Amino acid sequence: MATPHFRHQLHLHGAQLKRLALLGLLLLLLPSLAQAQRRARSKANRGKNGTLKSITTQNLPSYDERWFHPGMYVALSASRFDIEQSPYYIATQNVTANSIVSPTLGVGFIGDARIGGPNSPFIFRFAPGVSFLTRKVEFKPRNYPAPDSIVTQELSSTVVQFPIMLKYQSDRRRNARMYMIAGISPSIAVSNRRNDPLRNVLQAANSDLTLEYGVGLDLFYPLFKLAPELRFSHGLRNLLEPHNDVFSRSLQSISTNSVTLYINIQN
Repeated sequence: MATPHFRHQLHLHGAQLKRLALLGLLLLLLPSLAQAQRRARSKANRGKNGTLKSITTQNLPSYDERWFHPGMYVALSASRFDIEQSPYYIATQNVTANSIVSPTLGVGFIGDARIGGPNSPFIFRFAPGVSFLTRKVEFKPRNYPAPDSIVTQELSSTVVQFPIMLKYQSDRRRNARMYMIAGISPSIAVSNRRNDPLRNVLQAANSDLTLEYGVGLDLFYPLFKLAPELRFSHGLRNLLEPHNDVFSRSLQSISTNSVTLYINIQN
């Protein structure tokens, strides 16, 4: 095993601990934010002498009265593998292995169903989509003499995802409100791109299950709702397919880790 330390067993490294702390802080602050956002549906802005300058009107005023809202999304991700070295890696020390962050593009549909009455803050979300994933692990000999001795293993695939999420939203403040979202996302790879025999030796399983959580902002416009959302994803499965090669034998587990910016559009 790479290390018995509790923090490493849960893959809770420095950056992830900061994200979890930030999420916990947002969870504590959200009820107070929701209480502060109970305001009027319109607001008149006046100058120093009391003259009317402008009126902010609430867009889509009956939006929350509908129980179901369809939509679509575009997702831009930074994705990589969390890797754990094997006893073979530790014993031989022939190579070093490092995971590389790669960009990912995804598109899909949204189906939001309200749980409870019009004032309920809970929304059930099902958001199937397709992502075009590329994840890389860099291997290089110990004390490698030249950069051309580095071998990068690349796993590229087209993945169909089926996120099942629960959304908790604050009260609406005119044309904006905050929300938190969390859930799980089963996925399956429908195709794997293996074009280079040298770069595609390392293999991963075709199915995965990830834990997802994040925060977002609903912005109401006259004809639609736009919601930028930041979401973190952590794989719950070991995806490594063991084979008798130096790359597979050097690793004990690989799991998904990504940070995604979603642009959601609903009506």
